[in-house]
Amino acid sequence: MRIAAGLLFIISLVLALGSEARPDTINLKNGRSIEGLIQKEDEENVVLDVGFGTVKFRKEEIQSMSRSADDEVELIRRQWQQEKNREQEKRSERERKAELARQEEESKPKEVSFSSDSGQIAVSTLLNKKIKASLVLDTGASVILLSHRIAEKLDKKVLNKGEAVKVQMADGRQVEAKYIILNSVSVEGFEAKDVGAVVLEDDSNMDMQDGLLGMSFLNRFGFQIDMINKKLVLWL
Repeated sequence: MRIAAGLLFIISLVLALGSEARPDTINLKNGRSIEGLIQKEDEENVVLDVGFGTVKFRKEEIQSMSRSADDEVELIRRQWQQEKNREQEKRSERERKAELARQEEESKPKEVSFSSDSGQIAVSTLLNKKIKASLVLDTGASVILLSHRIAEKLDKKVLNKGEAVKVQMADGRQVEAKYIILNSVSVEGFEAKDVGAVVLEDDSNMDMQDGLLGMSFLNRFGFQIDMINKKLVLWL
């Protein structure tokens, strides 16, 4: 009989329990002996608990079996639990280190290329994790400004909950708009949640296609605009 390679580590733990308690032993016809606690036995099969899992054997593969005493069973189970607790602590520590490494990687400054053919800095932006928009970087805008066309791609509930406001444009005009809260706005993996934005009622009032990337997003991060190399650098 072949024993899966993944079980070798489990079985080795059973063998390493020491001489304090004698586990159940299944001696196979192929010469192997496997130790653990017999969990279930019927006319055809025997199921052996090996601490971190079980192994099922056919009776026809077994040469002989020996069983441990009741007090030994309890001691073995306590030893198994201690080993499981140690493994859980190790796993938790690995996960903690992996999370710290992930956070450190995410907080590193990232460069975002932008286009400035028209004299404006256009940045690729993802709204609510699904809507792609090319927004013009504008540090003079207090919030994100979206065209009605791009906002219509959002969930209708978002627009319906919007509050009617007036927005002053760069040329001094005041135009009708709706103030909404975007669930998320992300640029090159840098994400901000619950971000304020205004949606214009009439797209003829704006001279850019999708809108402006204003300070309601930018003030969540450190940023630097490199006009020479056409890059926006963001960091936490």
